[in-house]
Amino acid sequence: MSGAALALVLTAAVSHAFWNALTKRARDPLVFVWSSVSLATVLMTGPALFLLRADELRAGAPFLLASIALHAFYFYALSSSYGAGDFSRVYPIARGLGVALVPIVAYALFGERLSPLGVLGIALVLTGIVAINLIPRVAASPAARWRLGPGTGWALLTGLTITGYSVNDKAGVAHLHPMPYIALMGVGTIVTLTPTVARRREALKREWSVNWRAIVLASATNLTSYLLVLFAFRLSKAGYVVAARELSILFSALIGSLWLGEGRFGPLLGAAVVVLAGVVCVAFAR
Repeated sequence: MSGAALALVLTAAVSHAFWNALTKRARDPLVFVWSSVSLATVLMTGPALFLLRADELRAGAPFLLASIALHAFYFYALSSSYGAGDFSRVYPIARGLGVALVPIVAYALFGERLSPLGVLGIALVLTGIVAINLIPRVAASPAARWRLGPGTGWALLTGLTITGYSVNDKAGVAHLHPMPYIALMGVGTIVTLTPTVARRREALKREWSVNWRAIVLASATNLTSYLLVLFAFRLSKAGYVVAARELSILFSALIGSLWLGEGRFGPLLGAAVVVLAGVVCVAFAR
């Protein structure tokens, strides 16, 4: 992976963990993420349209429509998993499944072959994710501590969706510039989710009343973090980009333990370091 691609992905990882933690702390995660994505889309769409070309839009339209559908379900599944489970456990399941599946799908669709070092890096990432999820939960009963816990089903669905939109968007930005691509994807996603959010009017009013500052902070990082990933897709293999992005799992372990009080800091950090070692291998892979 090139230095430029690595810098983009690592910045995206920090931003991604941050806005996901804010979403976990929200009173209604779906309303929160819809609000932050809506605000980000409004701010991004104007400048992005200057980069839009009709021929590129025609070529990228099928991928864009697929991305809208996938991201709408992704935000719904993600918010549902945060409503049910711990951030420091749900997040690694969802993100880690993408690491495992994207290289396989990218090989089948794009012929992207992973080097031995890249394979080792992905294996370490997955090992660290498993270790994180084997750490006992502080608040759980002795019989339940070693189970994956609530929210796991939604987290797995989120991970499958991540695999789908990562592979789809890798192909999409080859036809359409990342800026208009993500802006139009944002517009389509919020329109798709609007009927669901409209049924939660009281929750929407309460979220903006209580968490408007967090919504503004999240809006500055959610779509922009993925925009950095889309640019990285143009510079490196999809499998490497997705795996390196999962450095965010390290930050999720720290946030979950120190900020949200979800688990013991030492074991979570140790497992996250295994993930980091895998990311380093991926970063130097060719």
